[in-house]
Amino acid sequence: MQTLILTIHILLAIGITVLVLMQRSDGGALGSLGGGQGASALFTGRQAGNMLTRLTSYFFIGFICTSLALVIMAKNAPDNTDPAAQAAATPITSNMPTPATQSQTPVAPTQPAGE
Repeated sequence: MQTLILTIHILLAIGITVLVLMQRSDGGALGSLGGGQGASALFTGRQAGNMLTRLTSYFFIGFICTSLALVIMAKNAPDNTDPAAQAAATPITSNMPTPATQSQTPVAPTQPAGE
């Protein structure tokens, strides 16, 4: 689920970038791309600007919603730990053999049999 929302989030970000770049800074969106070339055009310059502005707003609202959803999912994820904290909590193991433990009961020294 998180991968799906992240994919949508990335597509929305790319869409917002494209939509913003298509708009003209003086409000005549798509004017340089032939959007406002007289009565035979599909949109007049003003209608195209309104459409792009509205579409950019919808993409931005979707972007904010997916951002919030990703933050909530990351917060509620059980395995969301800091790698440094996780490394500190993990015991360090080595491949060296552990020394043999000595018994707690004292052992009397043995004397050679011939003496």
